[in-house]
Formats: sequence, structure tokens, C-alpha cells
Amino acid sequence: MARINAGRFTHRHSGGLVVFLIGMRINRPWRPDLWLPAFLAMPKMLAELLAEPGSGLLGYRFSMGAGGPVIVQYWDSVENLYAYASAPESGHRPAWTAFNRRAREVPGAVGIWHETFQVSHAESMYVSMPTQGLAQATELVPVGPRTDRAKDRLAGAQ
Repeated sequence: MARINAGRFTHRHSGGLVVFLIGMRINRPWRPDLWLPAFLAMPKMLAELLAEPGSGLLGYRFSMGAGGPVIVQYWDSVENLYAYASAPESGHRPAWTAFNRRAREVPGAVGIWHETFQVSHAESMYVSMPTQGLAQATELVPVGPRTDRAKDRLAGAQ
């Protein structure tokens, strides 16, 4: 069981921040031959990125959304995100090629989506929670007198 941080906490981070959401929709659950390879490719890519300190990936969180998995990734820059996605030697390229090949063979069986956000300010609050999300990707710090309210935490991020 994850260690609970008793009390109120927030995150601390300076520098660039990009939030990248990526998900998969399983449209034909009875066809794991079509969606399982895409599902299994993501953990390999995340491990590859985390093993390389200069990759730019700060951290991530996994959850299940409507229709399939969703991963929230925290990056230090959009340039590093795009560099990984387009690098011929990265795990992304063969996974994307294989996904496109399967998608052409059986259109509509599985969907992939992503959204990218360049963040200029970020605010967080964690009360009696394990370290997670943005605080896990950056630094977990206790809420103090100047960071007691959400609007103060957001203003302090500027």
C-alpha cells in the first residue's frame, strides 16, 4: 500500500511544463489481437523514457477512462515531447507504424487520441494522499502560510 502523506501538500516546480494526455479507445473489445499490441506498447515507451534522464519526461499517471486507458504525462518541454515522438530510434516509431498497419487492416477497431498543453502556471493540492500526479513528477512540498489558498499557489507559480 502506498505511503500516505498526512497533512496538506502541493508541488514545487520551476521551468517548462507540458501536460500530454494520451488515450486509447477499445472499440472492439472482442478483438484483443487489434488493441492489445497498442496497449502493451505504452509501458515499454514509458520505461524507455524514464531510463533516459535527458528525455524530458518528468513523470506520468495511468488511469482508465471511458472506453480505455488514459495516461497523463508531464514533460519539461514540447520540444522534448516531439523529439521523442519523431526519433527514428525510439520505441514510438515502430509502435506507431504497427498501429497504423493494424488500423488499415481493420478500420475502427481501436482509436488513439492525444492532447498537448503548454502550461504557464499550475496549482495542486494533495490532502492525506500518497505522492502522485504533478507532485510525483516534480517535488512534493507542504502547504505553508503563503500557499494556503489555491489562488495563492497559482499566483506563486508565476
